[in-house]
Amino acid sequence: MPKNFVPQDIELEKIITAINVNVEKEIAVCAVKAIDTESDGYFSTLWEFSLNGKHPRQLTFGSHMDISPRYSHDGSQLAFLSDRSGDGTSQVHILPMDGGEARQLGHLAGGASEVWWRPQGDRLLVLASVTVDPDRRKEGCMRWDGADAPARKADAPHLCWRLPYKMNGTGYLLDARTHLFMLDAAKGKPRQLTAGDFNVHSAAWAPDGKRLCFCRTREEEDQQHCTDIWLLDLEGDKPAQCMRLSSGQNNCTSPSWSPEGKWIVFAGAQADGDAQMRLWLIDMDGRQVRPLGDESIEVVAGELHWKKDSTAVAFIQAIRGLQSVVEISVPTGKTRPLAQGERQVGILAANDFLVYSSEDLVSAQELYCRRWDGQEEETQLSHFNPWWQERDRLHAEHRVFDVPAGGGSTEKIDGWLLALRDCDELEKARPLLIDIHGGPASYVDFQFSSHAYWQILCSRGWTVLALNAVGSSSYGRDFSERLRGKWGELDLPQHLGALGQLQQQGIAREAAIIGNSYGGYMAAYAIGHSDRFKAAIVSAPVANLESHFGTSDSGYYADTYSMEVDEEESHHIFHKLSPASSIDKAKTPTLFLQGMEDERCPRAQTEELFVKLRYTTDTPTEMVLYPGGDHSFAVSGKPSHRVDALQRILQWLEKWVTDK
Repeated sequence: MPKNFVPQDIELEKIITAINVNVEKEIAVCAVKAIDTESDGYFSTLWEFSLNGKHPRQLTFGSHMDISPRYSHDGSQLAFLSDRSGDGTSQVHILPMDGGEARQLGHLAGGASEVWWRPQGDRLLVLASVTVDPDRRKEGCMRWDGADAPARKADAPHLCWRLPYKMNGTGYLLDARTHLFMLDAAKGKPRQLTAGDFNVHSAAWAPDGKRLCFCRTREEEDQQHCTDIWLLDLEGDKPAQCMRLSSGQNNCTSPSWSPEGKWIVFAGAQADGDAQMRLWLIDMDGRQVRPLGDESIEVVAGELHWKKDSTAVAFIQAIRGLQSVVEISVPTGKTRPLAQGERQVGILAANDFLVYSSEDLVSAQELYCRRWDGQEEETQLSHFNPWWQERDRLHAEHRVFDVPAGGGSTEKIDGWLLALRDCDELEKARPLLIDIHGGPASYVDFQFSSHAYWQILCSRGWTVLALNAVGSSSYGRDFSERLRGKWGELDLPQHLGALGQLQQQGIAREAAIIGNSYGGYMAAYAIGHSDRFKAAIVSAPVANLESHFGTSDSGYYADTYSMEVDEEESHHIFHKLSPASSIDKAKTPTLFLQGMEDERCPRAQTEELFVKLRYTTDTPTEMVLYPGGDHSFAVSGKPSHRVDALQRILQWLEKWVTDK
């Protein structure tokens, strides 16, 4: 007999966080994160998979975080990061693949966040944190002893002399920078390769091992949130000439060098507040940058993988709310799908094989592979989440809704319905939860960890609707950009239109609304402009666009891009579109959820909505604040807090919808 989904199921879920394949051998390694209920935290282990059907083997054990695995080019060693030393930092470790224990390689005072083998196998490139002195401004960032520099005192004053000065999940930024180091693979001796008032985000070796490209932030005033691709020449182990390669792009990431050394491909956007990435190509012969493929090809964040003959790149494309593995030819830009389906591929690695994580609305995340040439069918490699098969069987259905498009016209949008699989499928009227995705330039996320309440509610007789309304990405730039400066005004009518259609068809009864981040904004905006919902849950919202501009870690550039209004009109538009301006009209019982250390949509945003609703109306409302929780507290925060949030969501919805 199947069991119901319950909040504690998140304690069973295992999530693939990284994948790497050996250049020549048919093997892959992945990092798998799980919950440690005793410590109310997380641990991560490494697993190796043969791509020819042999049984997997677990490589590391214990309650520490083993992450970011990377095979050496000959496959004899595995580099990874681990916090097993117990000093609170992640350090580089090397595991011999023919047997033996992992050993720590060198020591970086600030800890490491990523590692890459040099093709020759004698050095590793490491991204690590470097302590700097914010009181000396830019001068305090020019230090070359970053491997040994101790962290500043936790209670030291936080001088803010430039933007950005904070980041969600990190907090204060200006007492540290991330820079590149090179480690001797035998001795572990580190050499710092970059220094200055910028942060390096990612890097890639040239095939000759004498150069590397990397992504870094800018130093120019008020542009420090923008990123570019740079080239660094080496003289032996020492940094030599360094030059910027990208031009005309303000948001660059994930550079990848072609095997024959002629090309560098990267993802990027031209506007600094634009979250939608496309592909770009650098011809290293003439240092020329050109677009690769059509502008409509939207790239999911992650590594880009070259075919061995340098004729194509494999990447994850977001298209119509799905995430598929796609090949793009170089330099023509012609695309070919490699792994599709009604699902979302999350992480990709490639050699002659494509190895990727994948999940959909009715099955858990697992690891899969197929040959790049497509000659064999897809194979499931892992079975990390067998417990899912013991739960209620759910039915997911893709539907197309005809909804208002503004100006009196209509358009068709995609949505997904999720409910218990029974004899009536989805044709039985049930209470309906409308979940609005974040962004808004994003789309419905299929990950169980993002909204486990979907499956839990379906086990309790609900139906869940998730729409990709106007403003969503993966449907072309025109569709997403139409919402700029019109938050709520264009997309709320579409959600209400879809709700009305389901109620007319006898599929939905009473409805509730929920959302996080921009979804939280929309849930709060909806209850101030509509009485169609019996209950609402608002999580980590944008509440007041004027104050969010200055208090969010990214508000000053992201909100500017999203609103697209003249400075003279901004006050009026910000006031009109802010949920804080209409929350006093809400009659819907509302639960607010908020991480107390959220820097993306700071806690005061939620507090403003809660206080206004509580003080100016008699509408039932409660607010729950989660200590230590950031903007992602409900997805990756303290496990006990995640369970608590799920329980409160269920209790609130059942109290105001199904118990009435």
